[in-house]
Order: sequence, then structure tokens, then C-alpha cells
Amino acid sequence: MRKQERQKAIKTLIQQNDIDRQEDIVRLLGEQGIEVTQATISRDIKDMQLIKLPSPEGSYHYSMPAEKKMDAEKKLRHTLRDAYISSRIQNEFFLIKVLPGNGPVVASLIDQLKREFIFGAIGDDDTVLVISTSAAKALDTQQWLLGLTE
Repeated sequence: MRKQERQKAIKTLIQQNDIDRQEDIVRLLGEQGIEVTQATISRDIKDMQLIKLPSPEGSYHYSMPAEKKMDAEKKLRHTLRDAYISSRIQNEFFLIKVLPGNGPVVASLIDQLKREFIFGAIGDDDTVLVISTSAAKALDTQQWLLGLTE
């Protein structure tokens, strides 16, 4: 199952149920035939920016964040300042190492900005691969992203 489809299923679950633990999300998805690990759900929760709100019974449950216009470049700058470790270039590829848990967020924010010199970005737990439109544009990518860490 693709990440977008899984996250859509998670969104539906938390809107229909009072879920307070990641393990409950894993179990409920499993009941729908969607097998995932708790680590995957943890990354999805961070990527989706889910929050915990108090329930009437006094416990807490996951909820979608309030809809707001978010400046993706500002969020990327903040995230990179906190999580950036190192980077390197090879041809049109620009590899960024970040603190664990930040890769998917950084990749998503880079994609949201839709820079003309970036073909796309892929992120895992602590690594982001940014694919530029050419080897020369990889340098533009590097300058732009490293400029955000200052």
C-alpha cells in the first residue's frame, strides 16, 4: 500500500474512533487488511502532524491538526536548522543526512515547494535524496538548501 493511501486510512480511523495509542492504529489497520509496523505509524503520525487532544473521559486521542496555511519554506528552514547533519552531491543527486525521524518531513517539504531545478525528493528516517533536473542544477539545489540551514 502506498503511503498516501495508508495515511488516508489513518485519517479516517482517527476521525471515526477515539484512538490514543499507535498500537491501536496498527491493530485497526490490520483489521482492514493493511499490515504495518508501529515504526511506520510513528513516521506517519509525524508526517501527518497528528496531535493528541483530551477526550471527555479524561484520556487523550489522536486528531488531525487544525487547518492552517503553512509556509513550507519557513518550516523547511526550521527543520533543517534543527536536524541537518551533512550532505553530498553526485551528478544530479543531492543526499542529505538528518537526525532520525526527519527525513520524510524534509522530503515532503522540498516537494511542496516545487522548485524548477528539483525533479523530486525521497526521504526515509534519516536520509533525503533530492533529485535535481541536471548535474549542474544539483549545485543550485545544494546552495539553496544549505542556505536554509544558516
